[in-house]
Amino acid sequence: MTSITIRVDEQLKKNFDYMCDQFGLSNSAALNLFMKAVVRERRIPFEIKADSEAEARQKGWEAFQRMRASAMADGAGEMSLEEINAEIADARHGK
Repeated sequence: MTSITIRVDEQLKKNFDYMCDQFGLSNSAALNLFMKAVVRERRIPFEIKADSEAEARQKGWEAFQRMRASAMADGAGEMSLEEINAEIADARHGK
């Protein structure tokens, strides 16, 4: 047998330890299961992916539309670029 030392976020480790306990596993046993699955399947046993640029743009646009609709529903009107920049400047200067 050998050991592996890894660095992880403290809260992540606590959450992982809790979940392992719920499964009746030690964190070492859970990581061994993961490693065996990687070797057996010759892949990470779950999907790891990032959004494409188009997907990220679309999600950003949809979030903007939701925020805009919410602002309009709250009575905020259209703002000029100068008004937007003034609000940003005020926020940066704690006004």
